[in-house]
Amino acid sequence: MGCSLLLVGCGKMGGAMLDGWFAAGTVDDVVVVEPQGAFGADAGSGGRKIVRCAGASRIPAGFDPDVVVLAVKPQVMDEVVPGYARFTRPDTVFLSIAAGKTIGYFTERLGADAAIVRAMPNTPAAVGRGMTVAVANAAVTEGQRQLCDTLLAAVGQVAWVEDEALLDAVTAVSGGGPAYVFLLIEALAKAGVAAGLPEDLATRIARVTVAGSGELAIRSSEPAATLRRNVTSPNGTTQAALEVLMAEDGVQPLFDRAIAAATARSRELAG
Repeated sequence: MGCSLLLVGCGKMGGAMLDGWFAAGTVDDVVVVEPQGAFGADAGSGGRKIVRCAGASRIPAGFDPDVVVLAVKPQVMDEVVPGYARFTRPDTVFLSIAAGKTIGYFTERLGADAAIVRAMPNTPAAVGRGMTVAVANAAVTEGQRQLCDTLLAAVGQVAWVEDEALLDAVTAVSGGGPAYVFLLIEALAKAGVAAGLPEDLATRIARVTVAGSGELAIRSSEPAATLRRNVTSPNGTTQAALEVLMAEDGVQPLFDRAIAAATARSRELAG
């Protein structure tokens, strides 16, 4: 039996999550609010009945959701969130997937008694391969935590932390992680072109190689370092490349600085 759910924001991420919930049979009774007036393409399609409305004031009278999912953009939260304070009650949990908005931020607007889960998903959730890290406040019951875990797991893997401050680093690593991987594809393709490959072939090789390597990493129980060594023949071509990439001024110090910069920016935005 699924839960009753109020989804506030049905853009790309909200729409992808909604499709995942229906596919998993996680939700039954759904009201979708899209403050911007445009719903994600085909979100919740397949003949399922969804009540859609353009604002909090249009939500059907008597609708008491088990969970309110806040999926609007962070920059419009100030004007959107106060309209949902009336749903603050012991039986309802608020699940936010907005970057940079802290539990304290929502407590100020929803009330000290509000049960709040803050989650940081990433864009591969759109294809069911997301990575989400979540943290709950003290008002969240074990049952509500399990419900949120089930909802988030419908679009990928889920991990929980007890220290909310860790979500700044999570945002830097997994939130921005897809962009770093896409940059790797770009760089690998450009390097292939520089080595003499046609651009279309270099691009295809880079895309498929990165995607296949990621799938291999997910399916394998071996650490990434072991998988790397498995590909590296002594004194071979891969070793020659890795001696450059793993040098003191290679990839690792670049990533260290990049993640530190993103973490610091996340803290600034949350503050």
